[in-house]
Amino acid sequence: ACPTPGGRAGAGGWAGRTAGAGQARHSGRGLPAPRRAGTTRGMSDTQPRPGASTPRKLIDGSLIFLVCLGIAAGIGVYVLKGPDDFWRILGHESLFSAALLPKIAFGVIIATALPFLLSRERISRAVGPDSGLKGLAIATLAGAVFPGGPSVIFPLSLGLLAAGADLGACVALSSSWMLIGLNRTLIWELSFLPADMVALRVALSLPLPFLIGWTVRRLWPGVRA
Repeated sequence: ACPTPGGRAGAGGWAGRTAGAGQARHSGRGLPAPRRAGTTRGMSDTQPRPGASTPRKLIDGSLIFLVCLGIAAGIGVYVLKGPDDFWRILGHESLFSAALLPKIAFGVIIATALPFLLSRERISRAVGPDSGLKGLAIATLAGAVFPGGPSVIFPLSLGLLAAGADLGACVALSSSWMLIGLNRTLIWELSFLPADMVALRVALSLPLPFLIGWTVRRLWPGVRA
């Protein structure tokens, strides 16, 4: 039987649509690009999420080392000083650890929240790799006047690193807090040590955070989270 004109037209249309679909698949046009699972629109696949440098492994080598060291110290106290001193120290330090945990928790929250709350461009201009000596001076001054403890300053440094600051500025910040922290100097050092001794120590320590941050920038330029 001869095909009807309508049948020829239908076959030709079907063939044309098939060829067109094949060309579209071959050229990559006309079809949406597949999106990998776990990615979100507006965020580059290669760009790390803020806070991605925060360690997420629950049990690592440092924890195992500290646990072993603590057990050995406890056994030493129990054997050498007796059970009374062992239980007294254990109870006292357990209460101290319980009081310290909330500070550590909120410090970690600060480190995670900072990259989302602060403008990356502003942080990069202030204490980024291209901020120059001014950025190191800002980081040194901030570390000197910051009133928090270690459970806040170290997560803060990590948060700034993830928000656009460079490694040199973060090292200058933490070094300044440790060496010339005004809060600790005014409250503790001047309460126990002579004023001239404190003044001499602070004067000798003043340039060190700046020099440490500058050295880090020279050795590891442009390092970020």
